[in-house]
Amino acid sequence: MNQTIYDVLIIGAGPAGLAAALYAGRARLSTLVIEKEKDGGQIVITAEIDNYPGSLEHESGPSLVARMADQAARFGAEKVYDMVVDVHLEGEIKRLVGKKGEYLGRTVIIATGAHPRPIGCPGEKELIGKGVSYCATCDGNFFEDMEIFVVGGGDTAVEEAVYLTKFGRKVTIIHRRDELRAVKSIQEKAMNNPKIHFMWDSVVSRFHGDGLLEAMTLKNVKTGKETLIEADEEDGTFGVFVFVGFIPESQLFVDKLQLRNGYIVTDALMHTGIPGVFAAGDIREKSLRQVITAAADGAIAAMEANAYIEGACPVNQPNP
Repeated sequence: MNQTIYDVLIIGAGPAGLAAALYAGRARLSTLVIEKEKDGGQIVITAEIDNYPGSLEHESGPSLVARMADQAARFGAEKVYDMVVDVHLEGEIKRLVGKKGEYLGRTVIIATGAHPRPIGCPGEKELIGKGVSYCATCDGNFFEDMEIFVVGGGDTAVEEAVYLTKFGRKVTIIHRRDELRAVKSIQEKAMNNPKIHFMWDSVVSRFHGDGLLEAMTLKNVKTGKETLIEADEEDGTFGVFVFVGFIPESQLFVDKLQLRNGYIVTDALMHTGIPGVFAAGDIREKSLRQVITAAADGAIAAMEANAYIEGACPVNQPNP
């Protein structure tokens, strides 16, 4: 039985992977998207998208990605849900090994993205889903009229803190510095929201609780002083939402592609060091990780895959 050899194999169905699928499909390339879990990547845990051109008012991550997926499918991109566990990227035909099957393609676009970085303090792992969360959209409503804490000071942390004011009676941003890193427009939203408070120069050093988050210890990074935050007696718990960065999903590519700090190194045209293999989106080393830049990466990668298949694509090496 002959196995299908696709023109393009795409690992990951986030904005980069779906944009690549759309552009590959429009170029009449046979395309297969392999997604391990659910479409969207990081975008599905985003409550509101207001920095993607043309997005609807009050657009959510899930609604935007659903339209992206539908559009890619309309142009013929196929999709399978499987976890890729091994990759063979050299040669004219690439082979991806999943838990459910093997997939062959002339080119591969890696759009595996990244996952939330944990704080790494004692008690965190044990209390995930029991007060500690990395997804405001998923878990915010569990803390209706309770105290909520957000750890982090970047764009995502501050945007999600504003979103969480819909649920919590008070939202406190805990940041290790004495000023936020978020862009000014996002900072202004937080500063002008009466429900949002700030704890500066602080980090979470320990979570406490037996099956439910009951308290946490904060440490002032300048003075070393520790403070115990305990749940309101009537509430019995509180929510802590962690937004301190991401870890790239690049384990499959160690010793196979050039990585820097875990991110795949490419040139401006998404080429990796292997002909016919491209990387796009949050998995790629880059200065700005946003939905719009991920989608742009995916479009470029698909067009470069098309050029490679047609024999017009130069073999570029990523910058050292």
